[in-house]
Amino acid sequence: MKNTVINTARLFAAGLRALLVLTLVTGVIYPLVVTGFAQALFSDKANGSEIKDHAGKVVGSSLIGQSYNLPLKKGQETPEPDLKWFQGRPQNGLGTNSVNTQYKLILSGATNRSADNADLIDWVKAAKAAVVKDNSTADHKVKPSEVPADAVTSSGSGLDPDISPDYADLQVHRVAEQNGLSADQVQKLVDDHTEGRTLGFIGEPRVNVLELNIALKDLLAKS
Repeated sequence: MKNTVINTARLFAAGLRALLVLTLVTGVIYPLVVTGFAQALFSDKANGSEIKDHAGKVVGSSLIGQSYNLPLKKGQETPEPDLKWFQGRPQNGLGTNSVNTQYKLILSGATNRSADNADLIDWVKAAKAAVVKDNSTADHKVKPSEVPADAVTSSGSGLDPDISPDYADLQVHRVAEQNGLSADQVQKLVDDHTEGRTLGFIGEPRVNVLELNIALKDLLAKS
């Protein structure tokens, strides 16, 4: 009986030591080492890929899109886009059934509808007509054939912060007219904020909408 108690105590002590050592290694030392390496080598990414405005204030992340909408009017369920700013990809998954949450991180996702779904086709047609209408100005008319796919479809996550250069170019005349700028001034902003493929072959050329709108705000402040 005495030996049994002693052996049990030894096993308990050994188990406790193992628990403490593993807790120290995996719960303290390893996280600190990984965090240290991340901060030393990839501090920007480790801290959320933050984007700051020209006053140094954090205004978002380069990885998450933002909405540029007008305040909701009485009776509205979906806000209207604020057309003085560049707009990102559709935020609602093109339909009220979408799990997309307008760039909110509670949940991400798109419509889950197939390309031949009748409702999705109707939503895309309506979105295309809206893009043509919103971006046509007195001296520049947008043709339906000029509307790129990312202007009328949400991304798989619904959080995409980037748009294609084609979609950014399509918005130039509208943004210029809304803000009293020349099309050349706004086009230069787009060109300056167009990124090529990563390492020259990964992904597609893109424009970060938040960074572009920060540059636009700065230009307006100087005008």
